[in-house]
Amino acid sequence: MTGEIDLPAPARPAADDEPLPRRGLVFFIVAMGLFMASVDQTIVATALSTIQRQLHAGIEWSGWTITIYALGQILVMPLAGKLSDMYGRKKVFMTAAVVFTVASLCCGLATNIYMLVALRAIQAIGGGAFMPSATGIVADHFGRNRDRALGMFTSIFPIGGIVGPIMGGIFVTGWSWRGIFLVNVPIGILLIALGLIFIPRGTLRPSKRVDVPGIVLLGLLILSAMFGITYLGGRDTSVFSLGFIGPEVIAVIALVLFLLRTRYADDPFIPMRLLHGRGFGVMNLLNFLYGGAALGFGALVPLYAQDRFHIPILQAGTLLTARAVGMICVAGLAVLALRRTGYRLPMIVGFAIIAGGSVAMVLMPASMSPYLWLSLAGGVTGIGMGLAVPASNNATMQLAREHLAGIAGLRGMFRQSGAIMGVSITTALIARSQDQGETLAVSFLVFAAILVCALPLIRLVPEHRGRW
Repeated sequence: MTGEIDLPAPARPAADDEPLPRRGLVFFIVAMGLFMASVDQTIVATALSTIQRQLHAGIEWSGWTITIYALGQILVMPLAGKLSDMYGRKKVFMTAAVVFTVASLCCGLATNIYMLVALRAIQAIGGGAFMPSATGIVADHFGRNRDRALGMFTSIFPIGGIVGPIMGGIFVTGWSWRGIFLVNVPIGILLIALGLIFIPRGTLRPSKRVDVPGIVLLGLLILSAMFGITYLGGRDTSVFSLGFIGPEVIAVIALVLFLLRTRYADDPFIPMRLLHGRGFGVMNLLNFLYGGAALGFGALVPLYAQDRFHIPILQAGTLLTARAVGMICVAGLAVLALRRTGYRLPMIVGFAIIAGGSVAMVLMPASMSPYLWLSLAGGVTGIGMGLAVPASNNATMQLAREHLAGIAGLRGMFRQSGAIMGVSITTALIARSQDQGETLAVSFLVFAAILVCALPLIRLVPEHRGRW
């Protein structure tokens, strides 16, 4: 058994009859939403010290402006995916655009840190809903080219990762930290106007009812689990403390109840087969491991450069640019080749290259400057991500076309959860370490080992070549 799946060729979708310029405009509109959400994942980091100073806040509350955005997205992604499949992708996408734009305006007008954190949570609702609804819109509208269109999403997030810190530095230096939020307002208004005019309504797939208990249990599971994990990031925290054990016990109880609800409910919030059915279970696990080892790794690179090699903070921040450039350069070619390569080969090669780049971060040659070597190693990890992500974005999509947005939401949830767990555990170890640079070096080796150990799992991913 090779795991190959022979699917019957689908009938020619009506979307293929749409003029190419119109389809390109639809892709541009949804890409605008994804770009705004990706920029706001990184732009706030450059303004943390300024926000802390001007709002007279402690560093723990200032840091929550980033943490709450990530947690909010994790919670919203699967919910937005389900609602997109039930009530229409356009409705969810447009609602996300309105919520994100209004919340950005309010964030820019916030008068204290508590208000800003609360508004960032609301902004995360809009940001987290973009990807699942955009996936559904593109899949519905691009017909037989949906696989390539979805693969091109891979290039949007690294571009946002490059632009975010640069924009943040410009606004903080030349104007105010408020500009990092207010800049979203005119872009959001344009996005809403274009979306109302050009995004098609699509086909509704109404459910019998909304599984409110399932939504509540999943939300409780994610929030309590992530709260306990982020709690470990504090310097004086312990895995034996009530602040960690309490939320994790609640998370375990919520998980058991959620699985029981999913198994026995007539119309569950997330169908059980999307959690552990053919191909879905292994992809959920791979996305979680990828989030922890690749996304979490990227967030720690600047800190590693500063602590181990004493590279100035501005230069250390640009190391992520090298990774993003590597990812962008390769992703387009990987998308075009996807119908020939299938899913497994680019994922295996990509994971191996990411692992190699992580190891290279640690093995510094004496004959080369640390900054140059780390830039090259970061570029290598970006190449690996550019190879692996388009395939992992499309994997399992053809198995449940009626749940495209829901699959995208789950994918994002598992990746972001893995990233937060990886960063939180690593920062907790750093806080207790005598040498932070060496601790980070060991963590990079662990991340590489996780990716290598994940390679055999990729053989369990259902293979598919050609259009779907």
